[in-house]
Amino acid sequence: MPTTTEAAGTSEGLAFALFETPIGCCAIAWRGDKVVATALPEDDRERLRSRFRGAEERRPPPQIEAVMGAIRRLLEGEREDLSSVTIDLTASSEFERQVYAAAIAIPAGETLTYGELARRIGMPDAARAVGHALGRNPLPIIVPCHRILASAGGSGGFSAPGGAATKLRMLEIEGARRDSDGGLFEHLPWSMKPRAS
Repeated sequence: MPTTTEAAGTSEGLAFALFETPIGCCAIAWRGDKVVATALPEDDRERLRSRFRGAEERRPPPQIEAVMGAIRRLLEGEREDLSSVTIDLTASSEFERQVYAAAIAIPAGETLTYGELARRIGMPDAARAVGHALGRNPLPIIVPCHRILASAGGSGGFSAPGGAATKLRMLEIEGARRDSDGGLFEHLPWSMKPRAS
């Protein structure tokens, strides 16, 4: 996952705020009215702040507060649609922007494999490249990389704090199912299954 300055291209005019969610303290960074980065929870608030070095921590404007509220509601289990959030991906490559646009189109509660997402962007042999692009996703939750799974139905990689356990917890909150023959997590060993909250 890139640092905020890498995701934003520059720290000029960049601001951020920490905010509480049902899965812990997250962060959001913006420039003007566009969200340039988000961060999933860190155990330590100071470590979370350190990911936003070069940006000013301040109270968010109303449009950013609205995005924070939508993220909170999504992580409470509501069917919140974040696809209309105004984001800035100018520091991302054209390929990454295609991957992120396809990921944003996946509704809460649904999942795709890396290969399925590659086919959606017209590059059926690019599953590995899709995975690398998602690993650099500067906007987790808004660009829902947690909804992309490995071809065997496993979690696949997840570079956010907490790794695969965070990914699985988010999918459980959203009520995600891979097929009609059982839960998304039925094939996982007990140590990987999300815990009931």
